[in-house]
Amino acid sequence: MTGDAAMTSIDSAPLLSVASLAAGHGGRLVFEAVSFNLARGEIAALLGPSGTGKTTLLRSIAGLHAPTSGTIRLRGADASRLKPEQRGVGFVFQDLALFPHLDVAGNIAFGLARWPRAQREARVADLLQRTGLAAFGARKPHELSGGQQQRVALARSLAPKPDLLLLDEPLSSLDADLRPKLRDELRALLKSEGTAALLVTHDQDEAFAFADTVGVMLDGRLAQWSPGYDLYHRPADAAVARFVGDGRLLPVRRLDDGRVASPFGPLAANGAATSAEGLLLLRPDDVVLGEGDTDAVIIDLTFHGAETLHRLRLDDGTELSALAPSHRRFAVGERVRVRPDLAHVVVFPR
Repeated sequence: MTGDAAMTSIDSAPLLSVASLAAGHGGRLVFEAVSFNLARGEIAALLGPSGTGKTTLLRSIAGLHAPTSGTIRLRGADASRLKPEQRGVGFVFQDLALFPHLDVAGNIAFGLARWPRAQREARVADLLQRTGLAAFGARKPHELSGGQQQRVALARSLAPKPDLLLLDEPLSSLDADLRPKLRDELRALLKSEGTAALLVTHDQDEAFAFADTVGVMLDGRLAQWSPGYDLYHRPADAAVARFVGDGRLLPVRRLDDGRVASPFGPLAANGAATSAEGLLLLRPDDVVLGEGDTDAVIIDLTFHGAETLHRLRLDDGTELSALAPSHRRFAVGERVRVRPDLAHVVVFPR
């Protein structure tokens, strides 16, 4: 293999490859059979309820927790025998773990001890500027706001230029109005650095806005690993559909012609169940108000500014929700026609 061909092969290989990984605590498995790949520069997020092993998975990748079985490959090489400091992976902890005796510049420079002084000072100055901390380099962590401390922790983790950054709910302690701003800043910084990232979060909006790819962990398994759009509109199964976003799963039955009988009449649904009975997924944004052949009455309204959430009751008693732009005004008690958006209708086996 020529040098150029070898370099192309390395660049095209996943930065991180996890295969059939299992891990636990005290002899009890927390997760098993977890497999996924993360490309160079790709940003991903892990969603799931508490106790599904998201943080344990993150710590296993970092070398801070020994998995029970399976493999972790970094840059194409087996990383199972590497110590944490040998893996070249950055880690941002939930509690930030800043060094209180060091100033901001000293915290950021902590992992650069082997760099030449001029390069070290230039890297710290660059990160101070890019994280909005240029005026705070001489301050101690306790003199900073929560958002500023978060920026220091991120800058410190990025300072050695890792190609992979692991983040364990780093934004969870911030005020709700600050989190989106810092999330967007972090994503932009990672993209500009070309750094891949894996974020653990409980916030679905945060995962969708931050990540190129989102994984859902349920009952000790990685139930789906896909772009956020597919996760929302094409969930792998009913369990993922229930966990991600809002929506109703309505019982339906399969007809002889392959369509399904639904409260809206026969539908040709994506992923139609092969069994006689199934569950039809309808998100609020999959229900179109003011169109179609099905009658409904509006039983409640919730105003969300640009959009309004309408609770509906069909004539057969089925209740569901529809999201529509607020400039289309309806009233409680008003009768409307509704139809499903067939492009996004999915049916699961029951």
